[in-house]
Amino acid sequence: MNTVVRIHPVVRIPPPLLFVLTFLAGVGLQQLLPIPAPPAALARAGHFAGFALLAAGVLMALSCMGLFLLSRTTIIPHRTASKMVTQGPYRLTRNPMYLSLVLVFLGVAGILSQLWPLILLPLPVLVMHRLVIPYEEARMRDAFGESFEAYCGRVGRWL
Repeated sequence: MNTVVRIHPVVRIPPPLLFVLTFLAGVGLQQLLPIPAPPAALARAGHFAGFALLAAGVLMALSCMGLFLLSRTTIIPHRTASKMVTQGPYRLTRNPMYLSLVLVFLGVAGILSQLWPLILLPLPVLVMHRLVIPYEEARMRDAFGESFEAYCGRVGRWL
């Protein structure tokens, strides 16, 4: 197989940092172009949902990191995996770590009642979907061939 895959510079940015920078840009936009706060009842619902999403995202991320540590493979996107991890959340989605970042992002936005970050959330998701994940998948195809193809056939990229 050995497909040569060019590393896009964005792939070298740690995904959590990409999400944090996007969130902070949203907070900055709120200062420059404020969106009015939601009504109190909606804000309370957002806080409640935010804590649930934050907890779900953190639990998923910890579960994934634990699986990678147990499998003794890398969590760094531009490094080569030594093993395929297909158990735990990886049975339901090929990218639960990135999904956990989305859940944490949504959770923090809900807790803080931040609307601009929600508007900007598609940006890091699009970067992950168009640049980071295709790069990682090409590397996985090179490393694991038909096993990875079979996995892709039964598990969706996001859900």
